[in-house]
Formats: sequence, C-alpha cells, structure tokens
Amino acid sequence: LSLSLSLSCHRLFFPQGRAHGSSFAHRGELRRAKRIVVKLGSAVVTRGDECGLALGRLASIVEQVAMLQNQGREMMIVTSGAVAFGKQRLRHEILLSQSVRQALHSGHNQLKDMSMPVLEARACAAAGQSGLMALYEAMFTQYSTCTAQVLVTNLDFHDDQKRQNLNSTLQELLRMNIVPIINTNDAVVPPPEPNSDLLGVNVISIKDNDSLAARLAVEMKADLLIALSDVEGLYNSPPGTDDAKLIDIFYPGDQQSITYGTKSRVGIGGMEAKVKAALWALQGGTSVVIANGTHPKVTGHVITDIVEGKKVGTFFSEIKPAGPTVEHQTEMARNSGRTLASLHPDQRSEIICHLAELLTERKEEILAANKMDIDLAVNAGHLPPAMLKRLSLSPAKLNNLAIGLRQIAVAAQDSVGRVLRRTRVAHNLELEQIAVPIGVLLVIFEARPDCLPQVSALAIASGNALLLKGGKEAANTNRVLHQLTQEALSMHGVREAVQLVSTREEVEDLCRLDKMIDLIIPRGSSQLVRNIQRAAKGIPVLGHSEGICHVYVDAEASVDKVIKIVRDSKCDYPAACNAMETLLIHRDILRTPLFDQIIDMLRAERVKIHAGPQFASFLTFSPSAVKSMRTEYGDLECCIEVVDSMQEAVDHIHKYGSSHTDVIITENENTAEQFLQQLDSACVFWNASSRFADGYRFGLGAEVGISTARIHARGPVGLEGLLTTKWVLRGAGHTAADFSEQGTMKYLHENLPVEQPLAVQRDS
Repeated sequence: LSLSLSLSCHRLFFPQGRAHGSSFAHRGELRRAKRIVVKLGSAVVTRGDECGLALGRLASIVEQVAMLQNQGREMMIVTSGAVAFGKQRLRHEILLSQSVRQALHSGHNQLKDMSMPVLEARACAAAGQSGLMALYEAMFTQYSTCTAQVLVTNLDFHDDQKRQNLNSTLQELLRMNIVPIINTNDAVVPPPEPNSDLLGVNVISIKDNDSLAARLAVEMKADLLIALSDVEGLYNSPPGTDDAKLIDIFYPGDQQSITYGTKSRVGIGGMEAKVKAALWALQGGTSVVIANGTHPKVTGHVITDIVEGKKVGTFFSEIKPAGPTVEHQTEMARNSGRTLASLHPDQRSEIICHLAELLTERKEEILAANKMDIDLAVNAGHLPPAMLKRLSLSPAKLNNLAIGLRQIAVAAQDSVGRVLRRTRVAHNLELEQIAVPIGVLLVIFEARPDCLPQVSALAIASGNALLLKGGKEAANTNRVLHQLTQEALSMHGVREAVQLVSTREEVEDLCRLDKMIDLIIPRGSSQLVRNIQRAAKGIPVLGHSEGICHVYVDAEASVDKVIKIVRDSKCDYPAACNAMETLLIHRDILRTPLFDQIIDMLRAERVKIHAGPQFASFLTFSPSAVKSMRTEYGDLECCIEVVDSMQEAVDHIHKYGSSHTDVIITENENTAEQFLQQLDSACVFWNASSRFADGYRFGLGAEVGISTARIHARGPVGLEGLLTTKWVLRGAGHTAADFSEQGTMKYLHENLPVEQPLAVQRDS
C-alpha cells in the first residue's frame, strides 16, 4: 500500500507522447516524450583511468532518470561499464594474489617489479556484470525506483521469437513502473574487430552499444533516444580543430558536410557510429539527441535539460525550419555589423532617419499589427493592465519614437571612430585611443514593442550588430517593426545587421552563445533580468535586476515640490523601473500639515501604503507592515519609512536600495549637495522626479536600458554605453629593443590634442 501511495504522489505529470511513426520536429516538443531510452557510452560510465566506474556521474544520471520516471515517463537505460567494473575487480584480485605469492617466495623488495597481465574483455564483463547491476539497483533504490537487468546479443534481434520475447519482457517491466537496464552480454559476444580500439596499454574493448540503443528504441517505439558520450554533440569537423562548430540541429541530408574525428578514449563506437545509429532510429520514428554526459558540473542536468527542450547537444530532426538557425542569424548579423561599422557616419545617420520616417509613414500597418497583439492578449486574459499599457502603441507614441530616433541620428555623427586620446609615445611613434563598437548585442525585451526601433537605432548609430528577442505577446508588432528596420538598413547594404530571433528560441539557450554574443541587455521585469544574469555564462549582462527607487523628503522641503514630485515619482507610471517604491520622511515632518497632505494625495491616487518599522512605531493604527524594505512593487503601492536625518536617509538607501535612482526634496542647498555627493546610485536627483531617469529625457535619444553596474556604463545607457575602445599605434619600424639601455630612442609620452587630423604628421 505504501509503495502505491508513493508512486501516485510522484506521478502527477503524465506526458502525452505522440503517435509513433514520425519523430518530433522541434526541441520544444521533447517535453511530450513519454518513452525515453538513455544510452550511456563507455566514456560516460568509466573513470579517466579506464579502471572502474565514474560514480559521481552515475549518481547524477540516476537522479535525473528517476525524476523523469516519477513524472510518469517510461525510462530505459542502455549502459556500458561491465568490462570496466570487472577489470577493476580482476585487477584487485590479481594484485592481491601476486603480492601474496611474491611475499612468500621473493621477498618484499620484488613487489615493485610486478606487471599486470592484459585482461580479456569477456572475462572482465563476466566478473563485472553483477557488480554493475548491484550498483544501479542501490542508487535507484534511493529514489524508490525499481530496476531490472536485461542482457542481450545481436542474435536476440535477428530471431523473431527472441525479439518478440524481449519486447514483451520490456513492455511488462515498463507497465510495472520498473526501469529496465539493458546491456550487451559482453561475456559471450564475439571479440571486437581487429584495430577497432584505440592503441594503448590495457585499453578496454567494449562492444558498441549505439546500434543496440537505436534498435531497442525503434523496437520499443520510444519517443526519444538520448545518447550520452564524452563530446558536446556532433561537430561539422573534428572537435578541437580551428573551425569546428557544434551542430545544434542535424538533418539526414547534411551527412556529406561532416568530417569525423577519432573515437573516444574507450569504446569502439565513435561519432560516426553514433550518427549512423541516430539516423537509423530517426528513420524509425524516434527522436535523437547526442550530448555530453561526462561533466555534470559543467553540463548540469543534461538529461532533464534535453527533455525540457533546452539547447543541449545535437538534436536530430527530419524537418528543416523555414528560417535560419539563431547561430546562422548571429553570423549574418556579425558579418553585416562589421560592414555597418565601416560606413561613413552620415550613412549610419541616413539609415536611422529613414527608419524614423517609416515609423510615421507606415503607422497604419504598425498599429494594425499592434491591435492584433492587444486583442490576442485581452482574449487570453493573462497580461496585467501595466503590461497591456506597455504593449499598446499609438500615433503619439510612434511620433515620439521618430523624434527620439532623429536625436540618435545626430549623435551618430560623432560616435564610431571618435578619437578619445592621442599620445606621442616617441619620435614618429603616435598612439590613439578610439571609440569602436562592442560587437554583437543581444537585447531581450518583454511586451514593449517600442523598444525595438529604439534599440535598433542605437545599435546602428554605434555600429553594433544586433539580435532582438521580443516577447511572444508582441510578435506581430515586432515582426512589422523589424521589417521596417531591415528596409532602412537595406539602403546601404547592411540589411542583416539587425536580426529578430524567433519566439521559439529559449532565452536560456541564447545566453549560452558565449562565443557569438558580446553583450546581453535585458529589458523587462526584475525577474527576467535575474534569470538572464543567472543563465549568462561567460557573456556580460548590462542592466539592473531591481528598481528600488527612494524619495527622501527633508525637514526643509517645499510643500508644493513634495506633493508634485512624490505624485509623479509614484503615480505617473507605477510599473516603470524608475518609479518610487520607498518614501523616506524626516521625523520632523510627522504630524504636520505637509505629512497629512502627502497621505491624502497618495490615498486620492489609490496608492496602497506599507509602513516601515520606524513609521509603524509612531502610529496607533498603522497601515499594513512592510514585509521587506527591498521590495519593488511595480504598482500603485509604496513603503513609507521615517528617518532622523539626511545621513540616516543615505544609510538607509545604501542598505536597502538597488543603486538605481534616488531623490532628495529640500530647499537647503548644503543638505542637497551632501546627499548628491554621498549617495552612490546610478542616478541621484535634487528636487526632481525619479521618472527623469530615462535616456529620452536625458537627451540621449533613447536607451537600451538602465544599468546599475559599477563598470562600463551606469544609469540610462544610450549611444555612448554601446561603444568600447581600441588602441591604434602608428610607427616607423620601431621595436621595444630601441628603448632599452643600449637603445637609441627615448619615450616622450606627450599628450596631443585630439582635435588634430587623423593623419599623423611625420618628419621627413
């Protein structure tokens, strides 16, 4: 009874699978896989010394398989490892036997000369099979999962009766929620073909399990075959070579473009055998993924990641998508982006001005697409009002966008190639530091289509290639805006510099393209930004995870300014990252008409008030106590807290703020200047609304986001924040040896005015 209850508690999710006969077309569909075969290659199961099992890797694999089994899936494992396990046992026995004999006959001084005989693989398999199975059983028992051992040979598939018996046995085991663990019966199989193993001392000869796994998957009508080996997947050329690239999706027609390398350190399969087996399984209706299972700390939960549809390894598919892969899009963007960066500034400005014109000339087309998105969102009913407001475009919004783009076009005249510093290092040796594009930008934004032309214009002005990943809520609007952007880019032959990534692409997968993307800029909720910061391995992320903005009302504040600024900071656009979340009030203002006016205004605006600890202590009947002083409400809510001084306000902001935007309201200039100097937030204002923290309002034309980082760019990030620098040195045959003690030249290190023409004047 307890077992059945345990199973029923775990099996809450029931994948629907699919009608067998056709494989899944896209990775995202792998979530529907119900019957899954996991093939563990020799290099995955064995240790680096090829003697014994990699217990840490096996434990991770068992945990993932058990978790998927408990979700209601039917899991099967095809495993290697019996030879390695047996080899370890037999080595131990032989060493023990030799040491005893030599100790009796030759003395201890001869132990170091003992040699290890070559062990026959079938004997190792016979000795290791029971231990391997006992290990699996012990590990799966920790997850209340039952296992069963099945040993097979090729003959079991050639004989119809044996094949039917095998099928019946496996079906019954799966029906009883048991994980079958299948292996070739290496104790009786024929020896491997000559020269089929890698050369080396005591190399393990393990029968190829790739074809076994493929045949088993097709025979059992499995939805998915996961083949784990010691490489990340299938490459277009041998891994480790200069031009080798991991293939995300492999199609049967692509076989001619692949060059195979050597096999793994153990086993006799090799990548060519894996591909042949995968294509055979694919033809039989089973989807296949080949991935790396040897580095759990690096690859994470590779099996569950594959089943969740994440971009892990190489996915075999019979259906090519209509458009290019995101990897191909990135390459096109980078190549076109380099051409964009080499254009004359006037040409980049012309592209941006043309895009601004298209926003107004084609506004009916844009607004029609936007209406489709809004109607779909309203009918779905899952978007809150604040998100719907962001999603909505209007003629006025498009006009404002066009104005902002024209500002960027002007700024583009003096951006890429601008000389920042010029130094005469020595006679006829001059150094320049110049502004250059960062490279390829990935901007991820939620339901805010107005972000697309803004960010595109900034990327064009700064000469950067751009990948855009918009939320599916704005898919129709984004598609039209992107078409207009590429139309504008086409006027100077750089159409592909800005790419719109399919909504099918997972954000986490995009964050793994560390060799192709130079900077990620998230535009959206704090949760989105945090998720991207966690997922981005090796790619810098520019942005802020939270906008906990404070407004401090000093004892010497003007009543009129307080009411205007607090109302605007909180109520103008509560969902914005620069909206006020905490109102700090000087103690002397409590129980004054100003305090009453503040409370009355907030109530009239329907702002829900939460009381900080100090504020609550002054009140007999206080509003609801704040749960955390580090809360970004993003709505008509805010926290009120009381402080004793400006210095205490600064300390409070440093402790609970997010270094985004903070405001002081006071008529005392000295107090204001101390606040502005001491606070280290990205934006610090005196007698002005926090809502001014915006690229357009700063005169940047637009922004790609607001950064709270301590390096590169801070605050609203416009054109300047999308540039980096490079050093250009112009010499006349100079060498470092010329400046040694025996050399003839001396360093000058003279600062030169940057207004000088770019051409370096040389002495004749």
